[in-house]
Amino acid sequence: MSESHFQGKYEVELKYAIESKTNFLATLKSIPHEIMLENNIESDRFFDTPTKLLSAQNKSLCIRTMEPSGIKLWIVKGPEEDRCQATNIADDLSAMSMLETMGYEITLKTMKIRSIYFVGKFHITVDSLEGIGDFAEFAIMTDDESMLATYRLELEALARKFGLTRSELQNKSYKQMFAEKYA
Repeated sequence: MSESHFQGKYEVELKYAIESKTNFLATLKSIPHEIMLENNIESDRFFDTPTKLLSAQNKSLCIRTMEPSGIKLWIVKGPEEDRCQATNIADDLSAMSMLETMGYEITLKTMKIRSIYFVGKFHITVDSLEGIGDFAEFAIMTDDESMLATYRLELEALARKFGLTRSELQNKSYKQMFAEKYA
């Protein structure tokens, strides 16, 4: 796994609904890429205070486990749209227990099947969310805030190689999609 793809406090990410995962993957196979992982099951547990303080501040706190890769992450997003930090953790159960001890509670549990590919400096994540659909996320992590607009344009150009346009662009997070679907 190339750790450099996931370093930085900002994430430029464009998420597209994809009509055919098979066609998308066929296009991916036609361009130079590396495989990080394929068909991992990701379980996310989102935490907030009982008064939803994080949500009110446009922040998100998640403990993610990935199988069979064994990756476990602590992820914080917000308050800015592109602000995202993640760190590897060894013991997800202890991390969740610590959050609960501090007064946080699980507000949402989600599951998706995820594959991650590297195309140059970018990573492409292909996700299947049961009952919601298939998506492709084109992203890059960076500490350089001045590059956010440039990276967004480069990611749009990469997405066009897959036949994706702004009409397929999704502005809702998976968290929002799951919350709306299962509210």
